[in-house]
Amino acid sequence: MDREQVAGVLGHEIAHIANGDMVTMALLQGVVNAFVMFLARLAAYAVAQAIRGDRDERGGGLSYMTYWLLQTAFEVVFMIAGSIVLAWFSRRREFRADAGGARFAGRDRMISALQALQRLQERVDPRSNPPALQAFKISGHPTGLMALLRSHPPLDVRIARLETMTAA
Repeated sequence: MDREQVAGVLGHEIAHIANGDMVTMALLQGVVNAFVMFLARLAAYAVAQAIRGDRDERGGGLSYMTYWLLQTAFEVVFMIAGSIVLAWFSRRREFRADAGGARFAGRDRMISALQALQRLQERVDPRSNPPALQAFKISGHPTGLMALLRSHPPLDVRIARLETMTAA
């Protein structure tokens, strides 16, 4: 990236800090984790009670291992659902940081920085994305569940949104 593009990236990252995104996302993750643990235990208890009631009529009991397996299964399901909510919220924060980057460094610099990332993404075989693009989930156009779990909107969508903003 050239100096102008780096200014756009720095503006974007400063906007994340100014918006309190790291703290907000950490707190939101904690709330989601608490709900996942509580709801998983509640659901496991309800299912265990239903199974226990049926087994008690037949003269059998329910083991702790069965309850633990139910709780673990519910935790996995609820955490996937919670991750979808977190990813949606994260994508909204990315749009806000892009707008902040455009305010701080200029809309054209922010667009140019995203286009530079897009050019890099297009040059690389999608099966072997650079670790930086993989880690920040800013590469490709996943579909299905993976699209719901991505933390960043697609680059072309981010660029299009910035292009509709009035020039700063």
